[in-house]
Parts: sequence; structure tokens; C-alpha cells
Amino acid sequence: MKTAYFDCFSGVSGDMILGALAHLGVPGDFIDDSIGQLLPGEFRLKVGASERMNIHGFRAEVIVKNKGKSRNYKQIRGLIGESKLSERVKTTSLKIFSRLAEVEAAIHGCAVEDVHFHELGGVDAIVDIVGASLGMEWLEIEKTVASEIPVGRGFIDCAHGRLPVPAPATVALLKGVPVYGTQVSSELVTPTGAAIVTSLAEDFGPMPGMQISEVGYGVGAAKLKEWPNLLRVVIGACEAVSEKDQVQVVETNIDDMNPEIFGFVMERLFEDGALDVIWIPIFMKKNRPGTMIQVLCDKGRREKVIERILSETTATGVRHYSVERRKLLRRVKEATTNFGKVQVKEISGPTGRVVVPEYEDCKRIALKEKIPLKRVYELISREIAEQGLAQK
Repeated sequence: MKTAYFDCFSGVSGDMILGALAHLGVPGDFIDDSIGQLLPGEFRLKVGASERMNIHGFRAEVIVKNKGKSRNYKQIRGLIGESKLSERVKTTSLKIFSRLAEVEAAIHGCAVEDVHFHELGGVDAIVDIVGASLGMEWLEIEKTVASEIPVGRGFIDCAHGRLPVPAPATVALLKGVPVYGTQVSSELVTPTGAAIVTSLAEDFGPMPGMQISEVGYGVGAAKLKEWPNLLRVVIGACEAVSEKDQVQVVETNIDDMNPEIFGFVMERLFEDGALDVIWIPIFMKKNRPGTMIQVLCDKGRREKVIERILSETTATGVRHYSVERRKLLRRVKEATTNFGKVQVKEISGPTGRVVVPEYEDCKRIALKEKIPLKRVYELISREIAEQGLAQK
């Protein structure tokens, strides 16, 4: 698996990420031309060799032609969503901007759609974010890991006035990420850099076991006295067969609810972003039969899940806690079959690779063709094997 390790020993910013990706071989003209279709005549990307403390890399600068222009989240989402960028680049870019919008809305007390980013969401940030997404696709990165993140101290001046370092948006974006303070009186981590790295990285910590193939250095704007202001991105092949992450478990016990309601609640929980919803038969106090509701979700969805359970069921309280998961590596792909395009899951494990058709597509085909669901699975699985997509 082709893995990128972001070694943020001097922090991270959008321009440092672009510089490191350019040093790894991503053509600056490719990023310039691709984003130029979104923002015609609004910027120029300048990429060139530079160094800090005699360590050489690439410095990326976004030359904005209209510095007064800014956009809100709704405008940016429409700009990216309606573009001709690939689906992967769109999805990654929108994920990053969505995190920024949610954080800014919480800090400034406004609706997410109405968040006005000022310089944060101006042309330079759009280039940084979409450019990083383009670069990761160009390099065909399959997994991203990042180091612990150092933060500086002091104050910076921006559109909102004088702010402490790290900025409020940066601190919010780094929730759940291992960070450490330094004595550097400079903004080591920008909100854009924090949003990009926390959206891309699946894990934070030491460099994973890998066979290194390439190293790129992104040169930061400031010249620090303490150490070289660089972002190092290491590319290599990881042979891991599984990956880990953290999810939230929300659960409660119920013994006094109409059973017809359970199905409705399950549907709503999945709409709220639940990863899994489980009903477990249990015996409660006084030997009453009951049901344990157990929901798995990402941390960002936890409060919504709790609100749903407390409003839609007879529960008067819930338990919640973090758990670690270990899961086989998997990717969603598209296969061409006699039934048309079908989504399939490619699952890699210790014994090889297996490709499994997605249930929803098989269900749709079974209903349309009026044939048993199990027959659809058999036919599609056979075609996948004949095409050589599934290899043991």
C-alpha cells in the first residue's frame, strides 16, 4: 500500500504541503491549470527550489490577483462540486472545507452555510486545499499517516483582529490529535494546514514500517531560529494488512418501548451517520426482558446519535465511550458486469484479496430482473473472478 507520512517536525501549512508535493514530483503547472478552471484569472501558483538551514526543498506561493475577494462555504462548495475535477479530488476537498466551516461556525456563532472565511477561505486557501487533494491523487497515495503536531506561541493579526497562537480555528481542528507545545514565537500550524493534515491522515504517531521510495520537503515562509522551517513528506510501501481507528460506542437499555419503534429508530440513526446499529436481547432488573441499543459512530456524530436516542426512544440516559477498531484494508471500486456498473468492496487480508459485490446494487438488480438475490451474488461474483479482480 502506497503510504505518505507527513513528518510535521516544524508544523504544517497549506503552502508547505503544496511545496512538499511539488518536491515529490507533482507538476506545479498541473495544479495551476486544474485549479485555474475553477478560479480563472484569480491567481498564479509560483513553485521553485528553496532551502532552510541548507536543507533543500520546494517553496510554493499563491500569488492572488484580487486580495479583497472572499467566499462563504456555500459558494466554495458549489464551486468545487460543479467543477470538472475528479470525484476523489472533489470528495477530499469538500471534506476539508466542511471541517473548516463547522469549526468557524462554532467559533463565530453562525450557521455553517453562512460562514464567511475571509482570507482563510480566499483564493489562496482554495488553491492550497484543492491543490493538496490533486497532489495526493497524482501521487496515487492510498494511506496517509502524520506525526505529532508541534504548535507555536504568541499572537497573530488577521481579519478578526489579534488572535492567540495557535489560532482558535487551529486548536479546534486539532481536537483528538496528539500535539505538543514549543517555545517558538511563530504560527507553526495554520488553520488550512491543520484542516488538510487532519482530514487526510488516518493515524498520528511514529512513522509506520515502510520501504521508503521518495522524500519531499516543503519550505515554509518564515525563517525560524530554532530549526529548519520545513514539512517532510515521506512516501513508501507499507505491507500492513489491517488498519486501526477509534470510534464511539453509544448504548442504553430499554424494557418499556413498543417494539415497532425500533425499526424506525434504526433508520434514523443510520441517517444521522451511525456506522452500525445493534439490538441485543437482554434481561434487566426484576428479570424483565429488554433490548440493549448499541450504536457505533465517529466522534463528530456522537452528540447527534445521543440526541436521537433520547428523543425517539423511552431511554432516559445513555452510556458512551471510545473504542479502538482493527479492520482489514478495503476499498470501494466499480466493476463492469452484464448487469451494468456495480460497486464492489476489495478487501485485503493475510490470505490474499477478495472482491465482494455491494448489497444495495445486488438488491436493485434482483428487484429489477426479478431473480433471487443469492443468484445475483453468484453471477456477479463469477464475473469478477473471470475478470481477475478477485485474487487469492
